[in-house]
Amino acid sequence: MARLHSHHIHPRAMLNRIHFFFYSAAIIALLHRHIAAISLAATSSLLFLADLTFAFMWLLSQGFRWRPILRQEFPHLLRQETHQLPALDVFICTADPIKEPPESVVSTALSAMAFDYPTDRLSVYVSDDGSSELTLFSFMEAAKFARYWLPFCRENNILERSPEAFFESGDAVGEARKMKVLFEGLRERVKVAVKRGYVDLNLVDSSEEKTFLNWKKFTHMDHPSHIQVLCESRKDRDIAGHPLPNLIYMSREKRPSSPHHFKAGALNALLRVSEVMTNAPVLLTLDCDMHVNDPGSPQRALCYLLDPDLSPNLAYVQFPQRYRRINAGDIYGGELRRILLIGSRGFDGLHGANYVGTGCFFSRRSLYGPPSAATASNYESKSCCFLRSELVLQKALDAASCRYEHLHDWGYQIGFRYGSLVEDYYTGYQLHCEGWRSVFCNPDRSAFLGDAPRSLYDSLGQMRRWVVGLYEVAFSSYCPLLYGTRKTSLITGLCYMHYALWAVWCFPITVYTLFPQLALFYDKPLFAKVSDPWFFIYAYLFLASYGQDLIEFMEVGGLIRRWWSDQRMWLIRGITSSAFGTLDFIISKIGVSAPGFNLTSKANVEEVNKLYDSGKFFFGTSSPIFISMGTIAIINLTSFIFGIMKAVRSIGTMDEMFLQLLLCGFVVANLVPVYEAMFFRNDAGRMPRSVTNASILLTITFFCVGRMIS
Repeated sequence: MARLHSHHIHPRAMLNRIHFFFYSAAIIALLHRHIAAISLAATSSLLFLADLTFAFMWLLSQGFRWRPILRQEFPHLLRQETHQLPALDVFICTADPIKEPPESVVSTALSAMAFDYPTDRLSVYVSDDGSSELTLFSFMEAAKFARYWLPFCRENNILERSPEAFFESGDAVGEARKMKVLFEGLRERVKVAVKRGYVDLNLVDSSEEKTFLNWKKFTHMDHPSHIQVLCESRKDRDIAGHPLPNLIYMSREKRPSSPHHFKAGALNALLRVSEVMTNAPVLLTLDCDMHVNDPGSPQRALCYLLDPDLSPNLAYVQFPQRYRRINAGDIYGGELRRILLIGSRGFDGLHGANYVGTGCFFSRRSLYGPPSAATASNYESKSCCFLRSELVLQKALDAASCRYEHLHDWGYQIGFRYGSLVEDYYTGYQLHCEGWRSVFCNPDRSAFLGDAPRSLYDSLGQMRRWVVGLYEVAFSSYCPLLYGTRKTSLITGLCYMHYALWAVWCFPITVYTLFPQLALFYDKPLFAKVSDPWFFIYAYLFLASYGQDLIEFMEVGGLIRRWWSDQRMWLIRGITSSAFGTLDFIISKIGVSAPGFNLTSKANVEEVNKLYDSGKFFFGTSSPIFISMGTIAIINLTSFIFGIMKAVRSIGTMDEMFLQLLLCGFVVANLVPVYEAMFFRNDAGRMPRSVTNASILLTITFFCVGRMIS
């Protein structure tokens, strides 16, 4: 077989290493100055600890820049050998038909069914963790629509194979218009059912009525497993006479007495059920809002999974998460380029890309043990199996039961891993520790596109949940700093530790956005004078760090405007989601309470979308997480105004207070959207008055305490 891919080390790797040594020297010099000048004053000690934390986190992050890899695939070589392609099982998880609209989930599944892939070797599994009759009804409708949609995509060489995304992208004419009418009919029937909250039996065939009558007896947390084959490749055909891919709906058993382990539990149930039914050697995991944007992406992944030199130890091929409908400035930093592109490329040059939960093609055998224990013979596809046979369905129902999981090591030695809310990070990390490797595949055309949060509360809530999950790994027996560095490599372990301690940024960010400002208000200098040579150390550390970050951001396709939003959200997350996530983790460990798992809403709210598209932050919710942001914003604005006034009255104070004034102004510039929402906006997305009042009260309290300390 011809060579299917190539790679080379990023040309900037050597410059990164040179920068590392210069920047390290500057950090050591700064910490030495702290130690030499440290006093018993609380502010001085806090600044030292903040700089020490900054230095530690910076050191952990340098592995991403040590050996970044650039790759290229040659999938056209595989398209000539379609008869040799392995079977593919696609896993899609959904959990709430209100927060995750069924018509969008259906579009994701239809886009996967429309892969440029042999349909007799393609199966799409949908896990409904909310056990909702609305979701099942939606997929029954999708199975009917697929008979028309798949040949339409194939015959017209459509690249955008999510019907929702395709019809949003432009005017539909000719055959496309007819297809749009069919899809709008599907959406309308689904929306009617969702609005009612149940499936009217008038909407379904008489043969399906019994299924929905039985559903009335269940709740979403107490129900038996249910599996329904909606399309079977051996029997069902599209309107052109071609076999349809398999489409299987699954709702695993849930009981109040049995832990369900959230998304990891759903994926493991899919893994077991698919093993019984189709057992494809290659798996694809997709978020329910992450639709296929390149129908040839399986062939790109197979360029690595079929490589005889890589495949014995290759666990998965990770594609980056990309997002559609991001506004011009990406005001919430939703693209997460630093993590999803820069970080993944850096990981790829070490032990392999980290798993990010979606857009990932797995070798099935990697989820059953280390490379030395996994053999390909155990994972041959069951293409001859009759999926609707009573025997197969009964085995699949047993595999989706609570009892089955309790009898085995699922989630600990087998499958997607339990023990953390961030099952994707934890699973990828554990696979690397077992000796598996991975690959980051980043083609020019995005393989998958999803939806990022469109309100600030949803964005910060998502991060807050991730923070708790990452801490669960950091403070476990599998701590990357202690366990990961031994099982993988030193640099890989440090990179995983950087993510595990991601929220630790909250401490130095809070210190630097609060204490220098209070000191400025009360004329207490904390940093070197402009005339002091140490001033240039501070300037170098700031400018070199932000400069390198800007270069990396723009190199992966980012714009300066979006980079500004990204670094602003880093600051905002530090004083909100990271801080509150840290608090959630601490109080859960001391037994006060435990953080719950909350879905990020995927529902489109008209007012939220309108403000987001116009580039305005949406607050609109009275939450303590906004009070911390409002308090920091007002403190910085107040201190900045007082600092400017004092500088105008006495030019001599500028020399010793310049860095504090500059820092204060930088924070104010970042928080301009917060000031607008607090004082100048009257729309539905403005900061609630109660939050503004609470922030003002806390600001006064801080200034009073600062006066006593000074």
